[in-house]
Amino acid sequence: MWVTEREIETQWTNSERNIFADIQQQIAGTLNESELALRFVVSKSDEKQAKIEILTLSGTDIGQANENVSAQIRLRPYEATDSFNVALVIPTGVGVSVGGHAGDAGPVAKLLSSVADTLVTHPNAVNASDINEMPENALYVEGSVLSRLLLGTIGLQRVRNNRVLVVIDDHEDEIFTNAAINAVNGARATYGLSCSEIIKINPRVRLSASYSASGRAIGEVENLDFLIQVLKDRRDQYDAVALSSVINVPADYHQKYFDEGGEMVNPWGGVEAMLTHSVSTLLDVQSAHSPMFETRDIANVDPGIVEPRLAAEAVSLTFLQCILKGLQRSPRIVSDQPLGQQALFDATNISCLVIPDGCLGIPTLAALAQGIQVIAVRDDGNLMQNKLARLPWRPGQFLVAENYWEAAGLVAAIRAGIDPSSVRRPFPPATVKLEKFSLDVHDTINKKELAKNDS
Repeated sequence: MWVTEREIETQWTNSERNIFADIQQQIAGTLNESELALRFVVSKSDEKQAKIEILTLSGTDIGQANENVSAQIRLRPYEATDSFNVALVIPTGVGVSVGGHAGDAGPVAKLLSSVADTLVTHPNAVNASDINEMPENALYVEGSVLSRLLLGTIGLQRVRNNRVLVVIDDHEDEIFTNAAINAVNGARATYGLSCSEIIKINPRVRLSASYSASGRAIGEVENLDFLIQVLKDRRDQYDAVALSSVINVPADYHQKYFDEGGEMVNPWGGVEAMLTHSVSTLLDVQSAHSPMFETRDIANVDPGIVEPRLAAEAVSLTFLQCILKGLQRSPRIVSDQPLGQQALFDATNISCLVIPDGCLGIPTLAALAQGIQVIAVRDDGNLMQNKLARLPWRPGQFLVAENYWEAAGLVAAIRAGIDPSSVRRPFPPATVKLEKFSLDVHDTINKKELAKNDS
């Protein structure tokens, strides 16, 4: 099995709320029998055309994949209002200024969690090499799992503790495998990680990083079959999967990434997400990935004092602790229950979605269709060229914040049940429209009533 991305350019309409279904139908027409679409991103759009980048999984086991991956949407019958819960999505590899590097959206997660009962987020937002300071009331879920949650096709079951299976590359240089094993044992000894087993695999999954036409970080995943078989063979022995493996990038990328002071899109995160999307989809399990250094020469490079958002990466050898801590209490995936079950956290429990402005993919379109309020944060922008305000939102469903301070204020206003515009000035008057009752309308109503009585 292998995972790749490709781009299609299509005619589309952004006037219907269920744009998701329309895009999915167009994507389905491009797939063959051995392909499964795991994700799509609209990288550029206007009123008539859209460029769509599609993540596809290909191979012999595709027919066994969960049917509820990203091909369906199950509309929620209502919004549960007994608690207030925020979904925070910061897409990987799109050049956002907050959350585009080593866990630098961690403070955002803590800020938003302070005005919510539960914050649902994904590894890209809070993973910072050896640091993961996600809030206590956070649910840490793999990115494709968060998309499926918003689509309404799964629910989440909170856990006290997970048995985490750790799978690492059988690296040619033992220093890197030893470091990974020490990281796991350190987690077991210091914060009580339950590790069911550490598996070294050979042949390794081959991960190669690259960039799409839009500049997004993507890549290719090859030789996936053996990893999936190893995980299937042990499926009853673990609750979550931590992966650590080498990602092939041009040799100069390591220093260039630090030299450019945050201006270079992190090249590793995109292909990591491609791998974990595949694992979580095929096995219905939470997963997360950390990269392994290729060689000692690369590991021993002194990058100097780096831009603060990159600093967590400059001081780590394994980058593994963040995913171990995240997976320790990551909720279990439940895909065979109707929406609204009291024991589950599902789409009915999501009160609002916070996402960088311009980012148009499954989370945004799922929220549009589900009637979930969306707060788009402009901040310093990103690579995606979409005007989200053009989508057919319900009145008051779509809000724009200039930064995450404003976003937190909007979240607090929504939670308080007030119109956010009521605390801003100038405060516009209510719109007044006159509807005149005409004789023609009166006659039409009378005719309908008579027909109804006759029947």
